Amino acid sequence: MKVNLGLNAVIVAVTEEVPRILTVPRSGGAAGREDALPFGPLEPETDRTLDLGLRRWVREQTGLELGYVEQLYTFGDRYRDPRETQGGPRGVSVAYLALVREATVHREARWRDWYELFPWEDWRAGRPGVIDRVIAPALDAWVASAAEPALRQERRQRADIVFGLGGVGWDGERVLERYELLYEAYLVPEAWRDRDETGGVYEARRPAPPEVPELLAGRPMALDHRRILATALGRLRGKLKYRPVVFELLPPTFTLLQLQRVVEALAGVRLHKQNFRRLVENTGLVEGTGRQDAQTGGRPAELFVFRREVLRERPAPGVGLPGKTKSRS
Repeated sequence: MKVNLGLNAVIVAVTEEVPRILTVPRSGGAAGREDALPFGPLEPETDRTLDLGLRRWVREQTGLELGYVEQLYTFGDRYRDPRETQGGPRGVSVAYLALVREATVHREARWRDWYELFPWEDWRAGRPGVIDRVIAPALDAWVASAAEPALRQERRQRADIVFGLGGVGWDGERVLERYELLYEAYLVPEAWRDRDETGGVYEARRPAPPEVPELLAGRPMALDHRRILATALGRLRGKLKYRPVVFELLPPTFTLLQLQRVVEALAGVRLHKQNFRRLVENTGLVEGTGRQDAQTGGRPAELFVFRREVLRERPAPGVGLPGKTKSRS
């Protein structure tokens, strides 16, 4: 069996409180033209490392120079590329997470709102309506469709835990688990597309429901790229607690409100203002410059910089999620 090794890039920026993802168009398959994460092959003879190969073709495809990059995960499920069912090579992709400030890109690349793809993940204005209006009833029907009591119980537990149903609290880091559950329950378009494009080979592990349910809002993506993106969002939300990655998304000087809004955009929740400020100042993450930002539209706010010495002082210098404000239910 032949294997095709490629690289995918989840390139994240936050602009005006909107977490943004860089996408490129991909043609092919029954779905036609779809959004995809930037992707390209590894050139084994010229790319000394995977990291350098990624940076090279991202620059060639989009004109964007990457700064902070970390390896995310390797995706290599059978038939993740439907061409494999027709004798094509098995597609294995090494995905990377890159954090940048939004810049102009060329060709057909474009920035998209992260929450266009995962509308149930943004709790900044309260509990997303799609959860109670569509997701919870659809998952209730999926639970009830299980033939065996043990399977019904297992499905009920999974649904409650990952979507915060039945009195269970919401865990923002379970992004991938939520997407995987919706995929398994045929509530996202990719589940139906994969079944059709592979003739059921990819989906043989689970039968289709008797009726097509109401599909969720949220822009689908090519291949398994929304699964890759869900993995990246969960990883990034987790890293906020123990790594200062958020500062990769900010200008060199920033106000504490700007810092808080970027954290909230990624975490999908609102934070208590005073608790947040107290945390970042008391833990030595930032230091004041003595200069004021006169463009706040109100009272001038002090400008701060990331205090890099904290990397030597503490093993886990993250901003955390202190004092989340109560969400409307």
